[in-house]
Parts: sequence; C-alpha cells; structure tokens
Amino acid sequence: MADAKVIPFDDDRSRARRRPGGRADGEAAAVRALPGPQQGPQEPEGSQEGPAPGEAGEAVGADTRGVGEAAAGAGPVAGGWERRLAGGLAFLRRRITGDYEVDEFGYDEELTDQVLMSLLRPLYEKYFRVEVKGVENIPAEGGALIVANHSGTLPLDGLMMQVAVHDHHPAGRHLRLLAADLVFVLPVVNELARKAGHTLACAEDAERLLRSGEIVGVMPEGFKGIGKPFGERYKLQRFGRGGFVSTALRAGVPIVPCSIVGAEEIYPMIGNAKTLARVLGFPYFPLTPTFPWLGPLGALPLPTKWTIQFGEPIPTDSYAPEAAEDPMLMFNLTDQVREQIQHTLYKLLVQRRSVFF
Repeated sequence: MADAKVIPFDDDRSRARRRPGGRADGEAAAVRALPGPQQGPQEPEGSQEGPAPGEAGEAVGADTRGVGEAAAGAGPVAGGWERRLAGGLAFLRRRITGDYEVDEFGYDEELTDQVLMSLLRPLYEKYFRVEVKGVENIPAEGGALIVANHSGTLPLDGLMMQVAVHDHHPAGRHLRLLAADLVFVLPVVNELARKAGHTLACAEDAERLLRSGEIVGVMPEGFKGIGKPFGERYKLQRFGRGGFVSTALRAGVPIVPCSIVGAEEIYPMIGNAKTLARVLGFPYFPLTPTFPWLGPLGALPLPTKWTIQFGEPIPTDSYAPEAAEDPMLMFNLTDQVREQIQHTLYKLLVQRRSVFF
C-alpha cells in the first residue's frame, strides 16, 4: 500500500428546501383561494357612468391581491438569502470559537462540505465538465476501496473523483483519499489535505478507515502514473505489489475499479527536468508545451472534457481471513482490477468525440 501514491491539493451543495405547508406555501394557497372578480348585473342603458360601489370594492380587492401575490413571490427569495446569511454567520462563529469536530485523521467534514467542495466545484462542473457514470456501483453503506488510474502531471484527478462521489452518490458519501508522503511535507497543502480527509498511503490507516465504514480511494500507479510522458497516455503503469488488494481482503470490503478519461491531456508532459527535480526534492519536474515557458500562465490546465466511470465492484468478503497472505490470489485480483480499468479506459476513449468536447 506504501507505493499507492497520489498527491492531492486540496458549501454544502445541498440547497435549502422549502418545507411543505410552510409560510410561503400557505400564503400562495390563500391567494389561490381568493375569488376572482365577479361580473355584476348589467346596468340599464342611460345609467350613471362610473364604477358601482361593488365594482369599486372588487377593484380594490384585485389590487390588494396583486400586492399579496408579489409579496408571496418575493418571500422565498428573501427567506432563502436570510437562511444562507444565517448559516454563513453560524459557520463563521463555529470556526472562530473552535466549536467543530475533526476525526482522528484530521478530517473536517463541515469545512470540506461548506468550503473545499465549493471551491473545487466550478473547476469540476464548468471547466472540466465532468461526466460521471456508474456511481451507483459504490455501496450505499459500509466500507469500499475505489481503485483508479492516475495521470495529469498534477493530481487533479483525485480531487475530481472526490467531488464526483460527494456530489453524485445517492447516499451523499465522502471519499477518503490515500496520499503520498510528499503531500504531508508541503506547507498549506498538508493542512488542506488533512482537512479534506486525505491520509497517508499506508496499509494500517487504510484498513482502519475501511473497517469504520469509509469509502477509501487509492491510485496504485503513484508517481509512475501521474508523471508519465504524454506519449504513454492511458497506458496503465504497474500497480505496485498489490498492497491495496491485501488491505481490502483483510477488511472484507469490495473493490470498485474507476477509470478517468480527460486528465491525461490537461498538462501534456513532453519532458522531465530530472536534475531540477532532484534539487527540489520532487519525483519529477514536468516540461509541457506551456510550462515553464509561459510562467504562471503555463500552469493553467487545458480545459479538457472528463469522464469518470465507476465499474462493478469486486467482492472480497467470501475469502477466508488468511487469503490476504496468499500472493497468488493477490496477484490475480490485482491483475483483474487493472485489466478492468484498462479495458474501460479504451472503451471510453473510443466513445468520446473530442478531447475538449
């Protein structure tokens, strides 16, 4: 599990819903129950012009009704803003006073839902326009291990997968990513990763999360996948020694293969400045058509169109506890997961119309 590495850089999406029978609904119902203007009896010819007393009352009633309808229409909007403002102030009060919870790994669910996801969502929805398939293959409850391909020079694929699970799973589940050592020595990134629920890519932490019923994500290609040349795009690298399979077997949770298309092209890596990478302590230093030649502008990813597909889960609960020590079984299951991801990648590549659309 130690070679399963991903370098994650890290508002609740749910909108406030009006309760049935609430104040605004009651007002609207009352307005609909009001009778419309009644046509009075015909006046004989030659009668005095001008509205009759009853008609004048009806006109006043119609005007009043129009004001009531306008107020009823404005009510939900004003109420929605008030609720959001009150929620925001309450959130700030909890953050300032420290009245919030984090788990033993440093995961801050409230901060992730309210802030981190809302920061990533525009990138997910508007920039990469991610399409999600097969999210129903992730269990509604209990632990599961999601195993995905890794690419893109920078680990945006892990973050987009996290948003996909958070926003699209019917049970609103959260994905806990396993991260490489490097992420926990980088300033700022370290704190954000912990708050977002990421933890060190080691078998012990992964097994504890899985046994506690969490959804755990791992990208076994590690740096070999994310830092591969553009010419080798969508060709899976070695999946380590199968440590993720052993962890899933010990925890008795299903393995869900995940294939991500679109991330390979965001930073086409045409070279690797190895000497500079060693000086900086990085596993690689990418050279792309825009970086570092265009400076900070060159770090902007290309707006490719993404597809994330979660495959059918591979159950592990039928194996005996000692199966986790069987090297042949681990090899076979690792190869099965890898082949399923690779086959799905090829299928998605054939189906897509363009890199950008």
